[in-house]
Amino acid sequence: MRVRYSSTVPSGSCMIMGMGTLHISEAELARDLSAVLAKVEEGMEVVVERDRRPVATIRPPKRSGRPISACIASARASASSVILDGGFGRDVEQGIRERSQPWNPPSWD
Repeated sequence: MRVRYSSTVPSGSCMIMGMGTLHISEAELARDLSAVLAKVEEGMEVVVERDRRPVATIRPPKRSGRPISACIASARASASSVILDGGFGRDVEQGIRERSQPWNPPSWD
């Protein structure tokens, strides 16, 4: 894949500085989609170009909240009395399942 990297961050972008932007042609995207998605998963923004003009931008989704690893680190750093045993992850997943509602989109009939 032949790519051009840019380290400039467009205004209004919430991309992490230093990650950069990857510019590729639509043919390169079609040829190696999985490699492009791997770059996006690493945090890179990808600009797809046609005739050197941007036509699409692919970026990682915005995450809400903190990752569980940050929560655990915070609990440990504050000398919390919370017990972070081996079943902690299972307990969190069970709580999420119990409170999750299935999505029932409206019918288009």
